[in-house]
Amino acid sequence: MKNMRWAALGAVAVFALAACSSGDDAGTTDATMEATDTAMTEFAAGSTMAALADAGTITIGTKFDQPLFGLMSPSGTPEGFDVEMGKLIASKLGIDAGDITWVETVSANREPFIESGQVDMVIATYTINDKRKEVVSFAGPYYNAGQALMTLSTTDDITTPDDLAGKNVCSVEGSTPAANIAENYPEANLVLYGGYNDCLEPLRNGQVDAVTTDNVILAGYVAESDGEFKVVGEPFTEEPYGIGVALDDTEFRSWINDVLEASFTDGSWLAAWKETAGTVLPDPAVPAVDRY
Repeated sequence: MKNMRWAALGAVAVFALAACSSGDDAGTTDATMEATDTAMTEFAAGSTMAALADAGTITIGTKFDQPLFGLMSPSGTPEGFDVEMGKLIASKLGIDAGDITWVETVSANREPFIESGQVDMVIATYTINDKRKEVVSFAGPYYNAGQALMTLSTTDDITTPDDLAGKNVCSVEGSTPAANIAENYPEANLVLYGGYNDCLEPLRNGQVDAVTTDNVILAGYVAESDGEFKVVGEPFTEEPYGIGVALDDTEFRSWINDVLEASFTDGSWLAAWKETAGTVLPDPAVPAVDRY
């Protein structure tokens, strides 16, 4: 049945091309040709890509509490740059945005969700690092961020992580920023919650002096705070965001890398940025995919 379906699609494509060359129309557009190429892609039998394309659906883990990257909208579907990257990848499998199942995935459960097969991939401001590579596999990076600090706008005595000594600093369990503070700035009093949204009220009421995570995440909270918060100082780490998949699925990882690199050159990656995080942040440099 599968071979028959591809053969039928091939016949339709040939007929369409013949019709366009008859002289009645101006010819196929680049967009039409691109759509035909996508529809005609046949994946290797037994691959994750083939299984997902045949199923016509995909489950993606993302965050629901991070403005600009992954935030649950009033309509009941998440929105943001990570979400748009998920849609882009799904489209290359022939899967419509409406056929994506989104699963809220906080920092602490990203690896467990991938390992258990609860999700097909995780796109959730997910920093690639060697420790995580021991249990999951990463495509990308598709964006390079950096850890930073956010304080109340009235705070003037915190500008670098060295200023956190004796201060209460809020972050999230299982996150790279929390681990960095614990390891490299032990004089800070680390306060951990399940999500970064949980840090906002403690910052407002003075229970914590600062919030730390990636600069782009903090920028989203600042943009929504009506001047209440500010990002201070400069980023003090490098945080390459990757797309997490099962550890042994090298073929799927490689294919996603192909999709990412194509999106860097065809304009779809930058378009996704401009529609989401780019409404607040400047256009980023194109990252270099790490095919480790």
